[in-house]
Amino acid sequence: MKYLLLICVEEGTRVTPEQADPGPWVDEMTERRVRLLGSELRLTRDSTSVRVRDGELLLTDGPFAEAKEQMAGFDLLECADLDEAIEVASKHPVARFGRVELRPLVEE
Repeated sequence: MKYLLLICVEEGTRVTPEQADPGPWVDEMTERRVRLLGSELRLTRDSTSVRVRDGELLLTDGPFAEAKEQMAGFDLLECADLDEAIEVASKHPVARFGRVELRPLVEE
């Protein structure tokens, strides 16, 4: 089953580079063949929200949702089941100072 792992952090969170380094996690999950792809995202100030209302295109700089935590990255996982996905997510370094959300993909 495929899961989207959303990496959520409050912008400005201060941690050491070692605490935030996803390298060892990426290496382990790639070797285990559960991580299919992933990427860090640029800051929310570089995002654009797109909406269409009554046929009118509405653009907003930054994220649409006003929240302290913002999505900082993502990974696409393929795990045997939710238990394995939870185990993989719990090893991500951001789980210790931010939030890691698992979302199963709808597979047709």
